[in-house]
Amino acid sequence: MIRVTLAGLRSRRLRLLLSALAVVLGVTFMSAALVVTDTLNASLRGLYAGLHSDTEVQVTAKQVLPGIGEDSATTPVPADLVQRVAAVGGVATATGVVSEDGARLVGADGKVVRTSFNRPRLGTNWTGERGSVRLRAGRAPAAPGEIAINAALALAADAQLGDRVGVLTQRPKQTFAVVGVIGYRGDRDSVGGAHEVAFHESVAAELMLGRPDVYSAVDVRAEPGVTPEVLRDRLRGALGDDVVVRTGDELRAAQSESAREDLATITQILLAVAGIALFVGVFLILNTFSILLAQRTRELALLRALGARRRQLIGSVLVEAALVGLAASAAGAVLGVGIAVSLPRLARDTAMGDLGLGAVTVPPLAVLTSIALGAAVTVVAAVGPALRASRIPPVAALREVSASDRPLTKLTVTGAVIGVVGVALLVLAFADGTDDIALGTVLGGVLASFVGAAPLTPFIARPTVPLIGRLFAWSVPGRLGRLNAGRNPRRTASTAAALMVGIAVVTAVGIVLTSATVSLRRTGADHFRADLILTEPTSTERPQTFDPAILDRIRAVPGVAAVAGIYDDVAMTARGRTGIVAVDDIAAWRSTIKVEHVAGTLGPLEPDEILTDSDTAADLGLQIGSPVEISFARGRSRTFTLAGTYRSDWSSGWLMPASVVPDLSRQQPSTGLVRLAPGASEADVHARVSALLADSPETVVTDPDGFVDNVTGVFGTVLALLQVLLGIAMLIAAFGVVNTLALSVLERTRELGLLRAVGLSRGQTVRMVAVEAMAISIFGTLLGIAVGTGLGAAVARALRGEGITELALPWALLAAYLASGVVIGVLAAALPAVRAARTDVLRAIAYD
Repeated sequence: MIRVTLAGLRSRRLRLLLSALAVVLGVTFMSAALVVTDTLNASLRGLYAGLHSDTEVQVTAKQVLPGIGEDSATTPVPADLVQRVAAVGGVATATGVVSEDGARLVGADGKVVRTSFNRPRLGTNWTGERGSVRLRAGRAPAAPGEIAINAALALAADAQLGDRVGVLTQRPKQTFAVVGVIGYRGDRDSVGGAHEVAFHESVAAELMLGRPDVYSAVDVRAEPGVTPEVLRDRLRGALGDDVVVRTGDELRAAQSESAREDLATITQILLAVAGIALFVGVFLILNTFSILLAQRTRELALLRALGARRRQLIGSVLVEAALVGLAASAAGAVLGVGIAVSLPRLARDTAMGDLGLGAVTVPPLAVLTSIALGAAVTVVAAVGPALRASRIPPVAALREVSASDRPLTKLTVTGAVIGVVGVALLVLAFADGTDDIALGTVLGGVLASFVGAAPLTPFIARPTVPLIGRLFAWSVPGRLGRLNAGRNPRRTASTAAALMVGIAVVTAVGIVLTSATVSLRRTGADHFRADLILTEPTSTERPQTFDPAILDRIRAVPGVAAVAGIYDDVAMTARGRTGIVAVDDIAAWRSTIKVEHVAGTLGPLEPDEILTDSDTAADLGLQIGSPVEISFARGRSRTFTLAGTYRSDWSSGWLMPASVVPDLSRQQPSTGLVRLAPGASEADVHARVSALLADSPETVVTDPDGFVDNVTGVFGTVLALLQVLLGIAMLIAAFGVVNTLALSVLERTRELGLLRAVGLSRGQTVRMVAVEAMAISIFGTLLGIAVGTGLGAAVARALRGEGITELALPWALLAAYLASGVVIGVLAAALPAVRAARTDVLRAIAYD
């Protein structure tokens, strides 16, 4: 049987090529993702080993808010701590270090230079060439108005030595001269893709930490003969519990782990693409083996008649699948390694920027895992066809045709049962008609309904595909193509299922995001009474700020009635970490947004008074006059008195007076709300306010609708990523249509010859195959849209309590998906149609 299997593979190698391509595509992305992951880990270990090679021990402040990342500033240590550290026995050197995210360089185009993948933009104090830091060109900053920038930032900003550039920090925009370019050990331009601006020691703390005479940390080197562990213990004993002391090894391990998690986004994207590719590829592999085995009915029956057992037939098919899977997976693994090797160069040559990758490492485990996974997927997909092949009776060897299509009863009943369970869960979730819906029940119902749709696809295809084919049945080739598409519902459904899965997922997510966007726009229009809003143009992980003096200048603009500055930060309460907001003018704040007064007062606040929304007060059991302890990110704890509660659709949480701004990690406003006086010209005021923001390029002036667009901008990013995944799914689905048609053409060789013999021209043959392909692909597209719409609507309804009050369909996207189904049908039909048109009439009639 092994020899028979190998001989069969050689005779059918072209028929298996497209199935192998599906495996190749999925394994390529999987291999690339695993190699990139290993390369990132190795690169980051090397980077941090070099970056802190001079740091044997580091002293930092104990963080008030554990677990805070880039969305909050570091708690600084006082400058006199350097002298205290230096006085401890065993310390050779103690160096105060400023290193904080938020140094944004303004390019020649007036826009802030951004990093790739939201990497940090560090502001540091120049402490010399330490660790992996090297001065690649120019000199070190020697005066407050001079900076050195790393090579990655110099490239992104097209900055040269001697250029004068603007830099935004904790203080308003200031202009500096670029006097040096920084590189890193190993000829790297950055550390993990981060940008770095090194300031002179005299201004670094003021600019990056908000006040002078502080540092982010103190780096310590031990005297000869003193181990880092011994020095760490001495420093802990001398400095007490108010600081955190770690050895260089502990520091490098912690920072490397944090950076790996941050840079894992690239790997997650690749793994998601690979997963989609492999998942959709299962449908293609399953369909291919089903068709091949159906075409080999007489061959398999003859083997049974000659004495082959069922076990041998199953083993033969699975060996065939394993060999195809191994060959395709090996090719995919090699291609994936090639992509990973070219990724660093591709990143540097495109807008992705420097990712901080070193030499690409190719771990054998990653390659072997990719190959094993691809082969396993292929074998699993072939199990069903193998079992069906083993049931072929020996008498089938006497038949002249392939095995007929199997009944759909079992498949339909299975899909119906699973679908009914899904619908029942959805009905149960929405039964009470309230907004308090169990999201877990809804998601379970959505998943069951989605899974149930796949087995029902052949049942739906039987009446639907011929109906779709009628759109093209105005000619003889169209009618023939329509009949061909509907003759085998199981095969048609399996081919269309790959397309259905991808479109259903993206349609469902698109409906949820579109509904959320429409809902936010409507509630936002009702919430805001401000005419103009100062905000950042795009949503970022770390909110950007502007000079608070601008607010006073805006108040002096003719036509402005009220201005409120909003300061955002995070803090700790008795219940844990929470968001807080400080407002410089409570009365102006109330006039620019819709707020419902619940209890207490919403009037001007004393320095020790605080407001919160009514839900938070109820959850914490607070009454008007209750004490509330707040611990700020910069280390200070204060007790406030609850002065009032409110309710708002958009605003919630703790609201504080401007007196707390010095305790915030960001001491500049992130948002400004402007209300115009009656009769004032919005266009005129808009122009004047925009002119005042000339030195704050990260802040724009917009209206409430524009502000909502900024808030919902991340939805577009998510949807764009899903479109990429959909493109992969559609590519594999196109392979499926091509494969099905190609095998169908081979299966119908005699039929095609007879059609040609009775007068069907080559052009008509091409149109016949094209109609068949378009009917299949349009069916898969329409089914995906229908299933996705239902599932998306269910999830959107379940999120009504979270603010999604409107159900909206992305009509433009749905139309684009439908058009793509037609395009896929046309493209997929090209090769099979040409092959069918070139059929030799005499040979086809004699074909057996």
